[in-house]
Amino acid sequence: MIHGHTVTVRREIAASAEDLFDAWLDARSLGTWLRPSAIRETRAETDPRVGGAFRIVMVDDASSIVHSGTYREIDRPHRLVFTWSSPATRFRDSLVTVTFRPSSGSTVVEIHQVGLPDEEARASHHAGWSDILRELDHHTINDETKD
Repeated sequence: MIHGHTVTVRREIAASAEDLFDAWLDARSLGTWLRPSAIRETRAETDPRVGGAFRIVMVDDASSIVHSGTYREIDRPHRLVFTWSSPATRFRDSLVTVTFRPSSGSTVVEIHQVGLPDEEARASHHAGWSDILRELDHHTINDETKD
């Protein structure tokens, strides 16, 4: 069992649970929206299967920040569970659960993360995941207008 600080963020996004779920597993898609506000570029590699690994590199003006993890559960389009390790977790695994709940023409996406080392990491991840859900929402709107 993973102990430590927790964070939960959620956002209702005008897209199907299937489309939003798939966006979390596709490396090219992740590169377009998985970025907190200070990040200017994201590169992702994924092996989207239970036991498969991912590697995400977020680039800001000063450095490249590596995030990695392993997929623990892939239940399309309802739930995605993976470990998450980065400098902000002190390179120890935290556990992230993303749920997708349809809600009258949109989907409520909730991110719940457990195992953060301290309050500073909790606050940082709360801000980062909030920014990421905003970017996912923006990305989804832009994808719909491209058709």
